[in-house]
Amino acid sequence: MAINTFARKEIKFLLDMRQYEGLMEEIHKYMEPDKFCVGGKEYGIYNIYYDTPDDFLIRESLSKPYYKEKIRLRSYYSPASPDSLVFLEIKKKIGGIVTKRRVSMTLAESDEYLATRRKPKADKYITGQVFTEIDAFLDHYPVAPKQYISYQREAFFGRDNSDFRLTFDRKLTERRYDLGLNFESYGNQIIREDQRLMEVKVSDSMPQWLIQKLSELQIYKTSFSKYGRAYTSFVQEQAAANSRIYISGISLNHSILMNRSV
Repeated sequence: MAINTFARKEIKFLLDMRQYEGLMEEIHKYMEPDKFCVGGKEYGIYNIYYDTPDDFLIRESLSKPYYKEKIRLRSYYSPASPDSLVFLEIKKKIGGIVTKRRVSMTLAESDEYLATRRKPKADKYITGQVFTEIDAFLDHYPVAPKQYISYQREAFFGRDNSDFRLTFDRKLTERRYDLGLNFESYGNQIIREDQRLMEVKVSDSMPQWLIQKLSELQIYKTSFSKYGRAYTSFVQEQAAANSRIYISGISLNHSILMNRSV
């Protein structure tokens, strides 16, 4: 059973193709492709996000609090089979610093754990610690699968600093049905085909060459959440269909219907 933990800053940018191609010319001078991206290759990332019945976690996240957290199940295969390796992750953001802790297991084991809390065998102490953290999260939030999101990723790391990473995501796909990693990747597109979502992942500050190139190409940071963008689209679609959607405790006709505190 594998485990990964980290703490870093994640800065996001939405690029058009001119900006993407101009930036790539510079990236190849200072960075190396991820081992799965050699030769211009990409890899797929497939996620199920969990949330409460009233979507508290994503609504809280969209309010941009100092502290927020989320839980998701991730696979690098689509569709995943019962014995495919998946990762159950808790991701937190505290004052701009992102931490992620995750445990790996098979898809079948993740289904068992999320349904009954029966854990797969682990031979590392820290794995038990992460499961304890996940247990506490699940005790506090009555979550269920709520959102599917997948994308194709191109990733690079710094030649002189492997903790410095750049990722480019395209074909961001979302749906709020067929919420299992055993289904194929399909659904609605979150960004245009000619756009790339870039994330700068650093433990300290961005290198000067990148800052200069971003300025030259007029690339500016943005606030972008894949789950947040998908949820916002869902709410807008429901509003257009005159559905009764509750947002932060207030209905669309401005009548206070609930005020949930988790």
